[in-house]
Amino acid sequence: MTKPEFDLCIIGGGAAGLSVAAGGAALGAKVVLIEKHRLGGDCLYYGCVPSKALLHSAQVAHTLRDAARFGIHADLQPVQLDRVMQRVTSVIQSIEPHDSPERFRSLGVEVIFGAGHFSDPHTFCVNGKDITAKNFVLATGSRPATPPLPGLDSIPYLTNETVFSLTAPVPSLIILGGGPIGIELAQAFARLGSRVHVVQRGAQILPKEDSDLAQIVADTLRDEGVQLHTGCTPQRVERTAGGLRLHLATGTGGTEILETAHLLIATGRQPNLQDIGLEAAGVLLEGGQLRVDRRLRTTNKHIYACGDIAGPYQFTHMAEHHAGVVLRNTLFHLPAKTEQRVIPWCTFTDPELARVGFSETEARAQNVAHRVYTFPFHDIDRAQTDGATQGRAKIITDPKGRLLGAALVGAHAGELIHEYVLALAKNMKASDLSNVMHIYPTLAQINRRVADQRLKEGLTPRAKKWIKRIFRLRG
Repeated sequence: MTKPEFDLCIIGGGAAGLSVAAGGAALGAKVVLIEKHRLGGDCLYYGCVPSKALLHSAQVAHTLRDAARFGIHADLQPVQLDRVMQRVTSVIQSIEPHDSPERFRSLGVEVIFGAGHFSDPHTFCVNGKDITAKNFVLATGSRPATPPLPGLDSIPYLTNETVFSLTAPVPSLIILGGGPIGIELAQAFARLGSRVHVVQRGAQILPKEDSDLAQIVADTLRDEGVQLHTGCTPQRVERTAGGLRLHLATGTGGTEILETAHLLIATGRQPNLQDIGLEAAGVLLEGGQLRVDRRLRTTNKHIYACGDIAGPYQFTHMAEHHAGVVLRNTLFHLPAKTEQRVIPWCTFTDPELARVGFSETEARAQNVAHRVYTFPFHDIDRAQTDGATQGRAKIITDPKGRLLGAALVGAHAGELIHEYVLALAKNMKASDLSNVMHIYPTLAQINRRVADQRLKEGLTPRAKKWIKRIFRLRG
């Protein structure tokens, strides 16, 4: 075989591929990046960026509508969705230059646009050109998965790839799927004036979270007018004069019919692996997923995968972590492996729900010896001043107090969780958090207060009796 032309050939220009390309070029590698559409990927155009921009506009509308609670008089005019979506687009455009082909070419990355495929284990063909490299990186991302619902192929429906293109009013909306994407968009559209239904097959929304924490989010959504249909299975969908009609089988054995103007599918993701010549490359799949090891190598050890297609956590921050693992393996030949223990995430509803490490449910299911401690936002002074008293913090420790996991449901939970991320990464105990000073008044005090519950547990009447005796206390 002739000497490879590039050190790295990256296929896919989303968050994972761009991180590998920028990092590789900065380290002195010769890098080529191949993308069939535009750089930026799902996160920039259809995911994190537009959804959080939409949620922020919805938060502003909610604050105005609820202003009397803070002693302020405000009138909210009917929301003009086209203007909201214009702002969403402007946010995307403000970030686009960072992901532009011009920027990456200035970094020394060769950027090629086109759809290509492997012709053999060492060659990727695009636009009639054969690309050879020491290592290849698959970073082709994922796309919405659509359920096998009778009638779905005969009606127009929305996904995260089309919902941000809406400009006309959305009087009513059914969302299939009660995971983070579905729940975030449900709250956003409800706050912008839509009548929203969420249909979830399971017994609770946000099924990966502890039920007590997910219930706080569910109660908030219901208070804001979102109708949650849990334990329900879609049977079929059909067109009507005003939109569409969805037939459901309920968990109690009955049926229910929902009529709406729009339908949004948020039932999961599937990897983009079609038509890229994986068989010719010697890359095997298992159940439609890439077979990768913890070093992110596929069954062809010179072809790596990162981002959504490497799974199982489809987060932009995980894609960036993957990029570091791939670079250490491919350029420095270090046996770097993906993190499996300390992986944080957040559902950006209001209140937010963030977690890292073991949940209480997981600890029980795996028979891990553990203790659970909680503390409510209601008892944090800053939460009272801000009118943000919903929710609680929860930590999971082993019997000796070492942290196993943490979760927060409440205001700014996605920011507050990072104290626990560091604590878990450094194998700290709850007492380490108790011993650290936290600024008053901040919401971050909840991290210390929940850890204090561990200390208070040990202050039994017997312990107090001995403390008084040893130190000659008179109380």
